[in-house]
Amino acid sequence: MSFALPEAMRSYVDQRVRSGQYGNTSEYLRELIRRDQEEQDKKRLRELIEEGLNSGPGRVMNATALSELKARALGGKA
Repeated sequence: MSFALPEAMRSYVDQRVRSGQYGNTSEYLRELIRRDQEEQDKKRLRELIEEGLNSGPGRVMNATALSELKARALGGKA
């Protein structure tokens, strides 16, 4: 993968690598991508929690409800 950065950004990345925290530019970029992935995961979890809170009152968890929930979690496979 190849891409261009403005000189100010390139200098910043070089500075971060020179600080010793990252071995090279690729390590720095991988770390940024991992952080972004984690942030997206957190955002999705917050959305799911919000959806659950807005879905109405809770219900008693019995064997039938648990089986339905497991089936949904497995994509319809029981």
